[in-house]
Amino acid sequence: MKKRKTALILAMALAALGLFTGCQSEGSGDELKITNVSYDPTRELYTEYNTLFQKHWKEKTGKEVEIVQSHGGSGAQARSVIEGNEADVVTLALEHDISAIANAGLIEKNWLSEFDSDSSPYTSTIVFLVRKGNEKNIRDWNDLIRDDVEVITPNPKTSGGACWNFLAAWAYSQKTNGNNEEQTKEFMKKLYQNVLVLDSGARGATNTFVENKQGDVLLAWENEAYLSLKQYPDDYEIVSPSVSILAQPSVAVVDSIAKKHGTEEISSEYLKQLYSDEAQRLVAKHFYRPSNQKILSEFKDQFDLSMKLVTINDFGGWDAAYEKYFDDGAIFDQIYQ
Repeated sequence: MKKRKTALILAMALAALGLFTGCQSEGSGDELKITNVSYDPTRELYTEYNTLFQKHWKEKTGKEVEIVQSHGGSGAQARSVIEGNEADVVTLALEHDISAIANAGLIEKNWLSEFDSDSSPYTSTIVFLVRKGNEKNIRDWNDLIRDDVEVITPNPKTSGGACWNFLAAWAYSQKTNGNNEEQTKEFMKKLYQNVLVLDSGARGATNTFVENKQGDVLLAWENEAYLSLKQYPDDYEIVSPSVSILAQPSVAVVDSIAKKHGTEEISSEYLKQLYSDEAQRLVAKHFYRPSNQKILSEFKDQFDLSMKLVTINDFGGWDAAYEKYFDDGAIFDQIYQ
C-alpha cells in the first residue's frame, strides 16, 4: 500500500511538472518565437529583415528565433492588438496607432523615446502612381479633382497610409488657397468624390489599381509605388506632387505581451537592429527612406529628395490631427458621404 501511495505521489509530481513545462513562456528554451504585427506594405521588407535578424540573434546568443508576421491596415492592426492579438512588437504606419495601444495599457507611455528618431527607423512619403504614358496628364493634387480622373486610395478609418494621403492633399490645398479652410474642405470633398474604391489598407488599394486595373491614379506610399514599378516597369510611372508629407512609420515593443511571453530582450533587440547599417541599406532596397541620413544620401539617385514635405507637426501632432480629421464626426466624415 505504501509503495502504491509513493508511486501515486510521484506520478502526480511528474504530471504537475509536465503541466508547468507546457505553460512556459514563448521566451524560454533554445528556440524563441515573437510576433510582429505590421501594416500592409511592409510584407517584403520584413520577410527579408527577419532572415537578417535571425542570423544576428543566432550569432549573438546561439539561439534560434521564429518570427511570425501579421499584416493589414494599420488602424485595424492596432485595434486587433488592443482586442487580443498578442504582438510582441508592432511596426505600424503612424504614431497615433501605437499610441492607441499605449492608451489601452499594453505599451509603456514613453515608447516614442525608446528608439532613435522618435522610434521611426525609416520614413516614406506620398506619391502618385499612374499608368505608363500618363494619358490623363496628372501632375499635381489639383488634377485629382478633375471630372475625368478616377482616384484609388485606402480608407483613413482603417489605413495609416490613407491618413498620410489625406493630410498631404490637405497641405497642398491650404498652401495654394492661402489657408482658407472652407475652400480646402471643398477641395477634399471633390477629391474623395473622385475616389473609385476605398480599400481598407494600402496593399489592397495597390492591388485594386495594379492588379484589377481600376482608376487613373493611385495615392501611394513611395515605397509601394516603387515596388509596383519594379514589378511592372513597362506599365506604370511615378509622379511626385509639388507638396507631400514626411510619413514616419513607428515601431514599439508591446511591453505587457513581451513580458508575458518572456520576450522583452529579443523584442527590443529586434527593433533596435532595424537601425543597424545593414538593416538601413535593406530598408532602402525596399524603397523606404533610411532614418540614417548618411545612408539615405547613398540612395539620393533613387529618391526624389527635393520634394517639399510637410510634417505631422504642421498639423499639431497626431492627437490633434486625429481629433480634427479622422475621429467619428470629424472632417473626413463630413466631406466623405
